[in-house]
Amino acid sequence: MKKLVALVLAVAMLLSLTSVFAEEQKVITMWCIATESDANRPAYEAAIAAIEKELGVKIEWEAFENQSYKTKIKTAMSDPSTLPDIFFTWAGAFCGDFAAQGNVYCLEEAYKDYADALPAVMLQNASYDVDGNGKKPYAVPLTMNIVTLFANMDLLAKAGWDHVPNTYEDLIKCCDDLVAAGITPFGCAGSETWCVTEYLEPIIEKTIGYEALNKIFAGEGTWNDPAIAGAVDKFQEMVTKGYFAADGLTLGNDQIKANFIAGNYAFYQNGSWNCGEVNDAEGNFQVALFPVMDAEKATYGQVIGGPSDSLAVAATSSDPAFAAKVAFELGKEICHYGYLAGSGLPAWTPDYDTSAVKPLVAAVADIVAAADGMVLFGDTAMSADPANIYLDYVSKVYGVEIDGNGFIEGLSATLQ
Repeated sequence: MKKLVALVLAVAMLLSLTSVFAEEQKVITMWCIATESDANRPAYEAAIAAIEKELGVKIEWEAFENQSYKTKIKTAMSDPSTLPDIFFTWAGAFCGDFAAQGNVYCLEEAYKDYADALPAVMLQNASYDVDGNGKKPYAVPLTMNIVTLFANMDLLAKAGWDHVPNTYEDLIKCCDDLVAAGITPFGCAGSETWCVTEYLEPIIEKTIGYEALNKIFAGEGTWNDPAIAGAVDKFQEMVTKGYFAADGLTLGNDQIKANFIAGNYAFYQNGSWNCGEVNDAEGNFQVALFPVMDAEKATYGQVIGGPSDSLAVAATSSDPAFAAKVAFELGKEICHYGYLAGSGLPAWTPDYDTSAVKPLVAAVADIVAAADGMVLFGDTAMSADPANIYLDYVSKVYGVEIDGNGFIEGLSATLQ
């Protein structure tokens, strides 16, 4: 009987401890853009599983499509009580606007525990002077990425090319040869305007130089520049000459990327987060940068991109200090798994074996190492309202509704 009583008491105690643990287990909510079709999805899944086990926390997360998420997160900022504990954000003014509203938890204190693994330079794009006491970090960088020109070398070979063109004149000649061979040079998702900027911004940067474009995005320079109008006209000429797939105006980026990988286009210019998928596809692919348009103002090594994808903590979180710890731990692991999978370059210093890094990822890393200057993606470098106006004009350019002069006149009149 004594043994039976002891057994019952032991079971009761175990159940009680289990119940207490269940009650004490912390739950962190999170929003992100790592949908099922997103290249970063596997990295998020692996990182979340690892951190849940390591910290004994339950992470309840939702993923949203890129464009719809931008609307969702901006809407939530008008009612911060609807925000999750942790939310995905882009660096630059995109996150800066939220921080200025007082809706983002400052990470200055939390960062001290991770400073050895996360270089301070990687936090610069998400650091803001909110209270007049100097810039402080408000978001955890994940990976860093640049706009990359992906090339299908098998298709180029059919048009008589054994290398990716490295001058604008050669690129135009290559496109003409591809069209003559019945091959579509480029694919671009017109239904997602950010994809169009992945083409237009490098062309503008390689025309006026990265410093000038940085000033424009920061609101310190003017769009009213004939050189920009000329760059826009050259991009639009590529569209009107049939260098871009006609159905691209209505297709989304996932379909355009799938079409490129399937061999429907010779080139695809988008973020380096696509390196893993392209690297693993059947075929011969290379990575490069868009060529220089004006060698007196720009160099080949000037790129669009930098540390941008980040995780921020809502100021309304019930336990922002703990959420900050989870955000940093997630950031480190998402970077880890994302780098090995080929969905981004490391913002965090790798402390693991990198011998298995995919060749295309390594090639982009070499491009970044040799970079002469960087310009953060325009729609995140600018504040929300100017960015929306900018994207609207970019869309009109791709749809051939306005030309280069219409682009610079409209933006300079509206934004300056």
